[in-house]
Amino acid sequence: MSAVQNRAGWPAGFFIGDRACVPSAAQVEAFRTVPVAHAGDCMGRSVGAMGLSAYHHSLSLTMCGPALTVRVRPGDNMMIHKAIEMAGPGDVIVVDGGGDLTQALIGGLMRTSALTKKIGGFVIDGAIRDLAEWAEGVIPVYARGHTFRGPSKEGPGEVNVPISCAGMVVTPGDLVLGDADGVIAIPACQLDALLPLVRAHADKEAGIRATNLAGTADPERFNALLRKKGCPV
Repeated sequence: MSAVQNRAGWPAGFFIGDRACVPSAAQVEAFRTVPVAHAGDCMGRSVGAMGLSAYHHSLSLTMCGPALTVRVRPGDNMMIHKAIEMAGPGDVIVVDGGGDLTQALIGGLMRTSALTKKIGGFVIDGAIRDLAEWAEGVIPVYARGHTFRGPSKEGPGEVNVPISCAGMVVTPGDLVLGDADGVIAIPACQLDALLPLVRAHADKEAGIRATNLAGTADPERFNALLRKKGCPV
């Protein structure tokens, strides 16, 4: 049942839903080496999270997995604990914390639980703490900021509902990619159509890179665009 259906019996502000659609294992593997920039270029260059930093401090550590979404009251992490309990190996927990930086939503103890469960990463529109532990790498974590102040555990909160995280719309089950450039979410229904586009984009960039290195780049690539703007080149 969709996470937006049947809230009967839930108190106001609390809800735990299901993911109606998640990427297949084959789809996840196919996108595991796709750069976030390539996916963003092929999706119109107007999607993805903004204003987040990678706190795992590793340019080589990447993230690719189905979104398990969480919406919390700023400064409260009760439902993030529930999401960690629910998550399976490879899941990426994406949290709408309202961008609040006054209290950390996740820290080192939750990181330990996530490592044990083989969670694929965290994307937090809010603050984290215990930076030295996250900086060890192993598990990707992107966040708005950090503070030593801990969270409350009172709620309310919701799991597996559509959210907005750092300006990025995320539906439960979307494929979340993260690398040194940032984070993007791809709807599961778009994966098969997007895959050949990102592969073609990679081939195109490889060709441009080769001509740039050789010093044989065609000046018409940009001169033609300039002439269309009326520039006399």
